Amino acid sequence: MSVDRRGLLIILSSPSGAGKSTLARGMMEWDPSLSFSVSATTRKPRKGEEHGREYYFHNHDEFRKIVDDDGMLEHAEVFDNFYGSPRAPVETAIKAGRDVLFDIDWQGGQQVRNSVLGKHTLSIFILPPSITELERRLRSRGQDTDEVISNRMQKSRDEISHWPEYDYVLVNDNLDVTAEKLKTIISAERLRISQQPNLVETVRVLNSEFEDRK
Repeated sequence: MSVDRRGLLIILSSPSGAGKSTLARGMMEWDPSLSFSVSATTRKPRKGEEHGREYYFHNHDEFRKIVDDDGMLEHAEVFDNFYGSPRAPVETAIKAGRDVLFDIDWQGGQQVRNSVLGKHTLSIFILPPSITELERRLRSRGQDTDEVISNRMQKSRDEISHWPEYDYVLVNDNLDVTAEKLKTIISAERLRISQQPNLVETVRVLNSEFEDRK
């Protein structure tokens, strides 16, 4: 079945506390056809988690085989467990014209952009308005210890240094304004030539009409 456009792999990255997850949820509410990329992991399921919903759960051997078969768009080892983004469901979605949202760090984003589906990526980095504000947001959550917050702040400097690798960079000094900018970017990128598989046929028909007028 022909589709009007190919889906996008939308990569959102930011240091912790810059508002990436809140913006991602807002995009899902704005367009319910957007879906999150469900990650694969080798960690054990927690109570209430289901395979294919929160994560695709695999043992280490299964995960390594998927990687060896080029079945992961990106993967990394975190605290003795592997995490990654399976290629097959993403490929199926974009061929059907559905966009897939990735909430991943710069390393994962780099791997996805360098993958076989790289030409369909849209990467956006979210910056905080200041480092003081970034720390304030982390503390206002009331979820982390001072040590955890300190570690997140140290990591944020390295993460921010990768901003030039992205297609777009937004400074999130106002959540509503940033969300509107994000919607504009996504709407425009959906019209990118590489995302419109039927354009060649459309132009062919137009040219044939010119021939018929001779």
